[in-house]
Amino acid sequence: MYEFKLPEIGEGVVEGEIVRWHKQPGDAVQANEALVEVMTDKATIEVPSPIAGTLRELCAQVGDICAVDQLIAVIVPGGAAPVAQAPTPSPTPEVVVPAAARAASSGPVLATPAARALARESGIDLAGLPVDERGRITKTDVLRAKDAAVLAAADLYAGTGPKSQPAAKPAPVIEAAPVYSAPKPEVAKPAAAPAKPAARPAAAAHAAEPAEGDDIIPFRGMRRKIAEGMVRSYTTAVHYTYVETINVTKLVRLRAEAKAAAQEQGVQLTFLPFIVKAAVHALKKFPIVNAELDEAGARILLKKRYNIGIAAATDQGLIVPVVHGADRLSILGIGREIARLGEAARKGACTRDELTGGTFTISSLGNIGGLLATPILNFPEVGIIGVHAIRKVPVVDDRDNIVIGHQMNLSASFDHRVVDGFEGASFLQEVRRFLEDPNLLLLSGI
Repeated sequence: MYEFKLPEIGEGVVEGEIVRWHKQPGDAVQANEALVEVMTDKATIEVPSPIAGTLRELCAQVGDICAVDQLIAVIVPGGAAPVAQAPTPSPTPEVVVPAAARAASSGPVLATPAARALARESGIDLAGLPVDERGRITKTDVLRAKDAAVLAAADLYAGTGPKSQPAAKPAPVIEAAPVYSAPKPEVAKPAAAPAKPAARPAAAAHAAEPAEGDDIIPFRGMRRKIAEGMVRSYTTAVHYTYVETINVTKLVRLRAEAKAAAQEQGVQLTFLPFIVKAAVHALKKFPIVNAELDEAGARILLKKRYNIGIAAATDQGLIVPVVHGADRLSILGIGREIARLGEAARKGACTRDELTGGTFTISSLGNIGGLLATPILNFPEVGIIGVHAIRKVPVVDDRDNIVIGHQMNLSASFDHRVVDGFEGASFLQEVRRFLEDPNLLLLSGI
């Protein structure tokens, strides 16, 4: 028997979610043939079989969160082999264990990468936290513990902590927003008031009971990874948004004139390649926006590569394929690459490299882009631009005449820990300069 364990599938990746098995027990599998799809914080990856043989049993099911080096399947090398009568159940039992009991469990701690990073930064011991029903610790659990520590410190400062409160009188609990508090040493108490046992764990996730007729969508796979990424970004970076109205009358004219020539070269020319190019020139002038904060190393990394993520809507959710080396591509080259990545994203065929390595992100809703949005950073990037709809509006020309023109809004969000307000505003004004006068792109060598 060959025990197939989840391999290391990326730098810094310590766990992954089983999204799909390509083979079932009894199926023959070839060496290097795709066996299982695993979703990590960074991408969905097809993991091949290391040997040829017959899949005997699955030790992890779709939806399971597995740690690197955890047993996920058993393969019999060579020819056919008997299949186990019943597949091995998921390593995580379905029994709901109270958080207090689970917090005291021994052994290695299974936690998401975001949870480990925040715990390390905040000085929180993961071994003292409760795990969820899958046996892991998420960043939300660490945030609860961090908030509880802050509240406890505030209570002590105000003189309302344990110093002035008897042990028999616990601190009030806000029922609407339960906050996890790290376990404290037990103090012997008389069994005088057993009426209120700890029936509901403080860190329990929100639970809902579906009513008759409700549809149920499993919260897993890409949807859950998107949610975890959004929570990590919004609770880590200090967001602020700056908005500007752009007069794109000249750009609309240029694009209309170049559209036919682009089609002859197989490119459906949109406005996005121009926006990408304008953003690249602005990033070169304001490198602090093309950066990453390394909190562990107490440093800011100013990146000299310009890999622009383009948010794309798919049936599974929003993903961000990356145009690598956008500064080295022409307008048509960027348009061609955006189209290729968009098609791969819709088919779920993007590779890990195509979904990672971004330094800045652009999110566009096209004709339904609305007037204003507050984009959430694609963490750990420190800047993102939201592109809104282009509309015909009355504008004042250089001769103070009111004429029909084209305008759109750009809303840029930044991490205020890294990018000051003046720098963020100046960056977007530089983008505006290139879009309002696209001839500057020609003068800058496109």
